[in-house]
Amino acid sequence: MRLATLSALLLSVFGALTATAQELTALDRYLEGLVSWRAEFTQSMSDSRGRLREMQRGKLIVQRPGKFRWVIGPPEQVMVADGRNLWFYDRDLEQVTVRAAGTALSATPAMLLSGTAPLRATFKVLAAGNREGLEWVKVQPLRASGDFREARFGFAGLELRRLEIDDKLGQKALLRFENGIRNPRLDPAELRFESPAGADVIGKPVD
Repeated sequence: MRLATLSALLLSVFGALTATAQELTALDRYLEGLVSWRAEFTQSMSDSRGRLREMQRGKLIVQRPGKFRWVIGPPEQVMVADGRNLWFYDRDLEQVTVRAAGTALSATPAMLLSGTAPLRATFKVLAAGNREGLEWVKVQPLRASGDFREARFGFAGLELRRLEIDDKLGQKALLRFENGIRNPRLDPAELRFESPAGADVIGKPVD
């Protein structure tokens, strides 16, 4: 599963949200009043045969609407949405890819970051009961063109603790969040991207 797909899925839940009282889930309660978020995580993945890959560690910073920094490794990969552009840096390849944020995110659930569509216009959102001491919410794309088959978010109160993602190829990703801080004050520099010296840049950023 591509880092871009995982990142886009994760960040999609921080977008615009409309729901009636009858539809409220732990995801709705979590998003209400959320302005920013900072957390560390571990990510483990398995293929369609259940074989585990090497675990990676990462950090995530989110600022609504439309900005985030996702860092994971090894090998180190960085994705930054600065409100105008989406940047992706692969240290192994010494390569930076940049696209306009609207174009890059429009085909993924992360389009909700822009606030152009309510969550339930794009996803089916269902309460999924309690498991492992967490309250779960299941999210499925309404369109077959979605980048994943199903995602499950696990909450402890207003804390997002787990994210499970099933892609269309049978691969599974599990993210465990820790040290999460809700609505921290963020340094604007954390949500800017500067290309490392010597890296090849593919694409043209929007000014």
